[in-house]
Amino acid sequence: MRTIDRPGVEGPCTINLVRGFVAVTDPGWYERLARTTAPKDANFWRPSVVPVKLPIGTPFFFKLKAPHRAIAGVGFFAGFSVLPDWLAWETFGEANGVESLDELRARLAGIQSRASIAADAQGRIGCSLIAEAQFFPTAEWVAPPTDWSPRTQSGGGYDLETGEGRRIWTECQRRMWSHAADVADPLALGGEPERGGAVMIRPRLGQAIFRVSVLDAYGRACAVSQEHSLPVLEAAHIRSFATGGPHDVRNGLTLRTDLHRLFDRGYATVDEDHRFIVSRRLMQDFGNGRSYRELDGRPLMLPPDPSHRPAAAALAWHRDHVFLG
Repeated sequence: MRTIDRPGVEGPCTINLVRGFVAVTDPGWYERLARTTAPKDANFWRPSVVPVKLPIGTPFFFKLKAPHRAIAGVGFFAGFSVLPDWLAWETFGEANGVESLDELRARLAGIQSRASIAADAQGRIGCSLIAEAQFFPTAEWVAPPTDWSPRTQSGGGYDLETGEGRRIWTECQRRMWSHAADVADPLALGGEPERGGAVMIRPRLGQAIFRVSVLDAYGRACAVSQEHSLPVLEAAHIRSFATGGPHDVRNGLTLRTDLHRLFDRGYATVDEDHRFIVSRRLMQDFGNGRSYRELDGRPLMLPPDPSHRPAAAALAWHRDHVFLG
């Protein structure tokens, strides 16, 4: 076991030998996502809301269904979330492997009908969040594990240090490295194959997975007002991505839409004691803002997991560079 400092991911990342997961993938889902080779966030959704439990950073292989029967890409498991179908579409768009929310709902209904699965009453779907997903052109598809059973429909785990698991991981890494120009951080690829050793890393999140991860970390409630209505909740970057802030949960806050705008424009910030601070400039600039002044000094509702709480450095940056005082 060792640690590294990885660009774009705040704090050291522990690297361990791991298993990978081979998931059965619909060809249509692959075709939509394979239009670009650059790594991206992808939503590997399914009608069941039963959680997928894999270690964060697990290599996640996309194995196409018949008649192809090939591994057509790979990414890194970044978590599991149960999302309303509209939020999955709003967040991931075509990275859901479909062209529209209507198509997502139609495919969902088709799967439920064929498999006799009852539709979720709230229209929710189970979402495996896949970071840094890459999809290979047809000529670069990887042969599936030779011991794969045709009856396996839900996927299966493989030891990446031996046998067929090691083979598919090595071949996928070679293909990933062939597109290294599209990858800002080579460690995203888990290390060059000839160096050996499967690894587990904290995946670099994109905007879509960042949004879901921040919402989930805060229990899908505004950190300030504790509003739970999902349509008005947003994942705010503390330090903006444009100025070097990462898509990292510790660089995020769940805020109600109006509070997010105030925060981004410097009319609000968070102090060292995690209290919401409203700028005096709000009243000066607009001659109003009483409803927001009532929130001044209110303690944030922080995530239960300490590792998801706001990074002190990010909050200090916002106070120094954005807050209007």
